[in-house]
Amino acid sequence: MHRASPCRCLSTIRQPPLKSPAASSAFLRQHRRQTSPSSVAKSLREMEEQGRHGVIVSKLLPPNNPIEQLQSRYKEIEAGFKDWLSKQSLPVEAAVVTATSSAQGAAIGAIMGTLTNDVSTSLGPPPGANLNPQAMASLKQAQALSGGPLIQARNFAVMTGVNAGISCVMKRLRGKEDVQSSVVAAFGSGAMFSLVSGMGGPNQAANAVTSGLFFALVQGGLFKLGQKFSQPPVEDVYYSRTRGMLTSLGLQNYEKNFKKGLLTDTTLPLLTDSALRDVNIPPGPRLLILDHIQRDPQLKGARKL
Repeated sequence: MHRASPCRCLSTIRQPPLKSPAASSAFLRQHRRQTSPSSVAKSLREMEEQGRHGVIVSKLLPPNNPIEQLQSRYKEIEAGFKDWLSKQSLPVEAAVVTATSSAQGAAIGAIMGTLTNDVSTSLGPPPGANLNPQAMASLKQAQALSGGPLIQARNFAVMTGVNAGISCVMKRLRGKEDVQSSVVAAFGSGAMFSLVSGMGGPNQAANAVTSGLFFALVQGGLFKLGQKFSQPPVEDVYYSRTRGMLTSLGLQNYEKNFKKGLLTDTTLPLLTDSALRDVNIPPGPRLLILDHIQRDPQLKGARKL
């Protein structure tokens, strides 16, 4: 390690203005104590010791995972982008959301179109075949659903972009994101997909409405289904305090025992050793639970009442 020269230390000390001989002599005495060879050597030893400790700690710490670093960086960028986007005007936000969603949809469509490219080439009508309008409409629909990479990229870009743009506008205007906004966005994306892909019969307006209604019905059902599975069961509402108590004690595995014996939050102040024994909780956890109830002021006060 490079050792600092005592002379350099002496030169870096700023001298205050001396107003009297007494102040001058006091400053000189303090200056000699701070810059004595023993104090300088002590400071250097402390610096070396800190350096050794820093090297040891850096060796003991595990190396950073590059994947975790990338994920953390991506989340920071995403959070910053969303924060910036929320401060923009409605047209700007809708345009940015539509463009980014369209790009994502185009990438997904190109990948799917690459996988289904061989299928689309085999869906052409035979040479000289005279197909009725209904058969031609079915053929166009099949070709629209199984086109090449460029066709699928266009179709998915329209679907995802329009859906995201309408959802963004509805959320900003209504202040919430619910099934109505989801249905309106799905209807718009379905109608635009029908117009762009050319699927269906010669009546484009009717086909657009039909496709929009179909998309709205499917997305509305998926939205309701997602809400149903994302909400906790009703019975869990009665065990929220019990769950918190068991988690704090490290006994969360016994939550099912409480539910089996219908020991809800309202029964916590009334719990006894026999009640916990009846739901097959071992002696050790029983003692911890009863001790926690005795120490909790709210539970203890409710028990006295």
